[in-house]
Amino acid sequence: MSSSSSAAVPSGSLVILQELNSSSPHFKDGASLRVTGKLQEYNVETAIAVIADGGATLAVDTQHLRLNLRVGSLYQFIGELSIQPHNEGILKARVGRNVDGMDLNLYQQSLKLLRQFQSEQINHMEQLQ
Repeated sequence: MSSSSSAAVPSGSLVILQELNSSSPHFKDGASLRVTGKLQEYNVETAIAVIADGGATLAVDTQHLRLNLRVGSLYQFIGELSIQPHNEGILKARVGRNVDGMDLNLYQQSLKLLRQFQSEQINHMEQLQ
């Protein structure tokens, strides 16, 4: 497989739900995101799931997934954000998995450390140039 075909499917930027608002750089139509949250509600007819974390919620279109969704369970989704008319986002999921047992607080702490490390690496590379 050539590198150009593998680059065709973005991995999804790791985003915490509380960060995903209209002022976020990730809040743009077509942004590829990876989000995690507790399933708050699920509509079988529309295949729309709503996940929540820390008071923030996000609608997720799960129509392309083969996943048994259970309210109260933790899920992680990767997909593309679609901005709706009222400036609300819905994630069109292409991948979904149950992550029950994941410690969300620890996950968020590790994400902050990862971002700090990446920022330091970028600064270090810029200093070398």
